[in-house]
Amino acid sequence: MYVIRERFFAFGDDFDVLDEHGTKLYHVDGKVLSVRDKVVIEDTAGDEVASVHRQLVALRQTYEIRIAGEKAAEVRKNLFTPFRDKFTIDVPGPDDLEMKGNLLDHEYVIEQGGDEVAAVSKRWLTIRDTYAVRVAEGVNPLLIIGSVLALDLALERAEDKKGKDD
Repeated sequence: MYVIRERFFAFGDDFDVLDEHGTKLYHVDGKVLSVRDKVVIEDTAGDEVASVHRQLVALRQTYEIRIAGEKAAEVRKNLFTPFRDKFTIDVPGPDDLEMKGNLLDHEYVIEQGGDEVAAVSKRWLTIRDTYAVRVAEGVNPLLIIGSVLALDLALERAEDKKGKDD
């Protein structure tokens, strides 16, 4: 299990990814003033191992995940469905994943071919936003963590847009 917790009042939205024992596994660097909503995932030595950024030219909100410099997936928000979020995680080849969840409960599952490969739980009762992420054996955790970050960026962007419309 992985725990993604934002640091309280962090400059540039930097935060760490921990294991269930609180050991730091990755550092996520939210690029300050990034037009493309970019975040970089670094290992404990500070080396970039993955990144997530919003594609500027896309019909639907789309985020690209790169792992070890290679394009690993595109995460696209599906068309609106009431009280449910649905994202397609388009990986090279035929084995795309689907992330779906409940807007009110902030609980998400990631499935591949109908089988659950990860579960994501966002708890709103803490001062900081916290995601608990459970990843099935044999699934690349950076792909799942990147997908969760894309989800968070998309939801944050939608919230910002809603606030500006009010």
